[in-house]
Amino acid sequence: MSRVLLEACVDSVESALAAQAGGADRVELCENLLEGGTTPSAGMLEVCHERLRIPTHVLVRPRGGDFVYSEVEIEVMQRDIALARRLGAKAVVFGALHPDGTIHVEQVRALMGVARPLSVTFHRAFDFTPDADAALDTLIRLGVERVLTSGQAPTAIEGLQTLSRLVTRAEGRIGILAGGGLSEENIASVAERTGVREVHVRATALLESPASFRPRHLSLLKQPLPNEFDRAVTDPERIRRISGLLQNIPSAPP
Repeated sequence: MSRVLLEACVDSVESALAAQAGGADRVELCENLLEGGTTPSAGMLEVCHERLRIPTHVLVRPRGGDFVYSEVEIEVMQRDIALARRLGAKAVVFGALHPDGTIHVEQVRALMGVARPLSVTFHRAFDFTPDADAALDTLIRLGVERVLTSGQAPTAIEGLQTLSRLVTRAEGRIGILAGGGLSEENIASVAERTGVREVHVRATALLESPASFRPRHLSLLKQPLPNEFDRAVTDPERIRRISGLLQNIPSAPP
């Protein structure tokens, strides 16, 4: 049996190169990991393609929040998938759900149509479905190559039983990529106890900023939202009110 494949989840070119240097078999390229990851920039994809020797899998997620997408968001995802193909990606990573949490077959099929011949991973939207077995069967019918999952638990360690059941149910028809809180302390145990052949890790270390000037009274960090399903969107009424206020300001003297 081949050894377990190691995928490193990275949000910068530096991290991608570090993952390669450390022996990762491939990288999943993302941005904005504080919101669970969003689509990386074209510049990041291009530089990674030029500098990496290992395969790149590209996350395609247009925003944080839930996985219920509008038609225009699916259009954005299709264009991002096409760009990832042109820039050398070996696989794309995406997911789409109905409001009831079931897999949105039509949207996933539309995204896969643009992705082929690239490999497709269905990301951790899978863990937000109400029935893991039914969701897995749906992805198998769609022809998805693998699913990233923690076993529908906060961490893969807590989802061991479900991960093991999914591996058995898959019967080699789809890969089960285990992720969620994996580290040096638990990754061997998860692989041995579940039978997964692919694992997904962050494996980060804190890097201190070289910036010597740090205005302590300023921060660009935002307060977290009440939950991960809700998201902040532009309010047209507020824009209208603000625009009206600006129109009432007298012009500055010449």
